[in-house]
Amino acid sequence: MNVREVLDERVIDLQMKANNKREAITYLAGKLKDAGYIADVDEYVEDIYLRESMGQTGIGNYIAIPHGKSDSVTQVGIAIGKMEEEIEWETLDGNGVKLIFLFAVGNDNENAKTHLRLLAEVARNLGNDDAVRALLAAETVEDLKAVF
Repeated sequence: MNVREVLDERVIDLQMKANNKREAITYLAGKLKDAGYIADVDEYVEDIYLRESMGQTGIGNYIAIPHGKSDSVTQVGIAIGKMEEEIEWETLDGNGVKLIFLFAVGNDNENAKTHLRLLAEVARNLGNDDAVRALLAAETVEDLKAVF
């Protein structure tokens, strides 16, 4: 399974509106719930924040990759939200965030392996400045998929 196979239009919003980190994570969690990736928004968000408490997920260049294992996850997926205006987030470069990759990962070993592979693939792409520019400029899901 690779990132292109996991990208699902139902959990991608390239014109997302959020005023802060919690609002953004909760909104994307709602999209995951509506599409059948998670069973419970509150439980999932709580598990994401547990992971957030262990270290920042803002990797710089206006991008964050929040993730965490949750029993609420029924299917591995990645919700993506892109915003015009940056929101405050703990990041490596001190900037805010405009693009969020929210990973839905269950607690079992197979999900964990898939999660690590997907996270590595996303991180590899996010290490390329041209890819980051393309992602931040993406206007359609196809634009986004083309980066991967």
